[in-house]
Amino acid sequence: MTTTDRYGVMGYPVSHSRSPVIHRLFALQTNQDIQYELLQVSAEKLETAVRQFQRTGGKGLNITVPHKAEVARLCNHLSERASTAGAANTLSFVDSEIHGDNTDGIGLLRDLAVNLGVHLEAADILILGAGGATRGIVGPLLEMQPASLLIANRTVGKAELIADQLKRLGPVSTCTFDDIPVDTDYDLIINATSAGFKGETPPYPENAVSPGTFCYDLSYGLKPTPFSVWAREHGAARSVMGWGMLVEQAAESFSIWRKVRPDTAPVLKQMKITA
Repeated sequence: MTTTDRYGVMGYPVSHSRSPVIHRLFALQTNQDIQYELLQVSAEKLETAVRQFQRTGGKGLNITVPHKAEVARLCNHLSERASTAGAANTLSFVDSEIHGDNTDGIGLLRDLAVNLGVHLEAADILILGAGGATRGIVGPLLEMQPASLLIANRTVGKAELIADQLKRLGPVSTCTFDDIPVDTDYDLIINATSAGFKGETPPYPENAVSPGTFCYDLSYGLKPTPFSVWAREHGAARSVMGWGMLVEQAAESFSIWRKVRPDTAPVLKQMKITA
C-alpha cells in the first residue's frame, strides 16, 4: 500500500496562494500521488512549524512571504542559487536534514525569456523592492548579462546588502525610490514590493516608464494589480502580472521533489491565466 506524500506552502499570509491548485494539476499530469497544504505561520512560529512538518513525515515545503530569508538559516544544506540569494523558497526533507533551494529566479527567467519573449541581454533593468523575492531574482538576472540592474527600495540599506553580495555577478547599483534616475529608458521594470498584497502603488517617478518598457509585477491576482494598472496608465509597452513566474517556479520545485518536470503550458492554460 502506497502512502500519499505531503507537501505544502508556508507563509503569512497564504490564503491568496494558488500553489495547491498548481501542484494538484502537476500531480495529475505526471501521475504523482501527493497532497499539498496551505500553512499560515507567523514569524515567531516558523522554526517550530517547519520542524513539526518534517517530524510528522512531510516531504517538502514551499516558503513564501515573509519567511524566505529566515528559513534559509534552518537549512543543513543550501543549493548554490539559494546560497547566492541568501533566501530559500523550496525545502526538501532528506533523512533528518533540511535541504534548501531557491526557484524564484529560474521561474522568473523562464517566464520572461520563454513564455513572454523578453530579451534580457544588454537590457536596463529596474527592480522595485529589496525583500526575499528580490534576493532570489537578482543573481539569475545578472547572469543574463544586462547592461545595468538598479535595485530601488524605500530604505537603501536593504538594497545595498543585496548588491554587495551579488555585485561580483554583474553591474548592480542601488538607490531609494525618490532617487531613481529618470534619464534611463528602462527596458524592464520589476515590482518586487509587497504593495500588490496591500493594494498600494509603489512610489517611483512616472518618468521611469517609457513606451519601450516591459513592466512585470511579481504579485498576481484575478484582477490587474495596482502596479499593473499604474504601468499601463503611464504608457508601458506591456504590463504583466506574475502568474507565469508562479507556475514556472512551482514546476522547478515539483521537479526537485518528484524528479519529473511537468509541462507548464497546459497548467497556465487550464488556470485561464493570460499575460
